[in-house]
Amino acid sequence: MARLRPVDFEDRLTLVEHLDELRTRIIIMIVAFVAAFALCFWQNSTLLDIANGPLPGNKEPITFGVAEPFTTTVTISAYAALVIALPVILYQLYAFTLPALTDREKRVVIPFLIMVPVLFVAGVVFGYFVVLPAATKFLLNFNDTQFNIQIRARDYYSFFTLTLAVMGLIFQLPIGILAVTRLGIVTPDQLSQNRRYAYIILLVVAMLLPGTDPVTMLIEAVPLLVLFEASVLLARLFGRSHEEAGEPEIAVSEPPPSGAA
Repeated sequence: MARLRPVDFEDRLTLVEHLDELRTRIIIMIVAFVAAFALCFWQNSTLLDIANGPLPGNKEPITFGVAEPFTTTVTISAYAALVIALPVILYQLYAFTLPALTDREKRVVIPFLIMVPVLFVAGVVFGYFVVLPAATKFLLNFNDTQFNIQIRARDYYSFFTLTLAVMGLIFQLPIGILAVTRLGIVTPDQLSQNRRYAYIILLVVAMLLPGTDPVTMLIEAVPLLVLFEASVLLARLFGRSHEEAGEPEIAVSEPPPSGAA
């Protein structure tokens, strides 16, 4: 019988038991994804209406291939299913790696585990309501008197999903900064002192993100800078304590009395 409960740090499992547990958790992740995919494919019309929301005016994507409507719908449904199944997938990964973590490490990992899907969803929401409308409006109206602008479904939905995925990853910046500070790689003071270099790196990252226009780049750069400053603040509040850092305490002993033998 496969294990479905988290394994304690003190438990000792054989290789066969580890593989059996891994197989069970992979099956659970696949079942969660398939169930989410079935729901998304069932509601694919609503899903496509949501995806078309950022398009300006009454523009609708067009298709050129016989199979393109089907393959595009399947792709969008799969991306949405992955987002829906993300909490289950993360929990199964956490539960499998649980035996390798001490109690103190579990207390550190659990907040990060909760923050990942929350921040990812926040990034997707920001990308949908802020980045995509501004980007599509600028790009589709740029030099529109010189072109017969049509929107191909496959290209638009690829841009749509890639932009939202990247925004979700961008919002993981606080987790990365908190991780390196708690591991002792850098300190909040070092991050503050090198703020100008961090800004340059973040602006370069914004230039490399989806969207070839300056409007999209600026909109994507703003959350990067805000998240960096918020991450530094969080690192100061929740950074490693001296006990966690393992700093030895220096005991100062009093000199013996002069008359002692």
